[in-house]
Amino acid sequence: MTQSAQSYPGERLGLPREGSGSIGRLGRRVGALFLDYGAAYLISGFFGWDPLAILAIFAAIQIVFIPTLQGSPGHRVFGLRLVRVDGAWSGLWRPVVRTLLLIVVVPAVIWDADQRGLHDKAAGTVLLRA
Repeated sequence: MTQSAQSYPGERLGLPREGSGSIGRLGRRVGALFLDYGAAYLISGFFGWDPLAILAIFAAIQIVFIPTLQGSPGHRVFGLRLVRVDGAWSGLWRPVVRTLLLIVVVPAVIWDADQRGLHDKAAGTVLLRA
């Protein structure tokens, strides 16, 4: 017996089709990523624009702000928030796992039908519209 295909991303998770609480779409995600990476790049100027400093600052932004603001500054500017799949607070270890996989890049560009990257699936999180 096969399950019927979902009609929109997040339906399997019980999320609404659009509006607050729906899956954050690609445009918002990319915008948030560019904002956070751009901020890390600018801050890294204090360290001579060292590529490792850029990655470390980017990781710090993610790891510090996700548990405290439910998202990085880029997420918040683009109207996104990161929560566990059950809607609860992400906790402290999930942002670390998610960020380490995000820096590797490959897990972030492989998505499932709910538009969750492997980095979100491994951390048990979902990026929603605020």
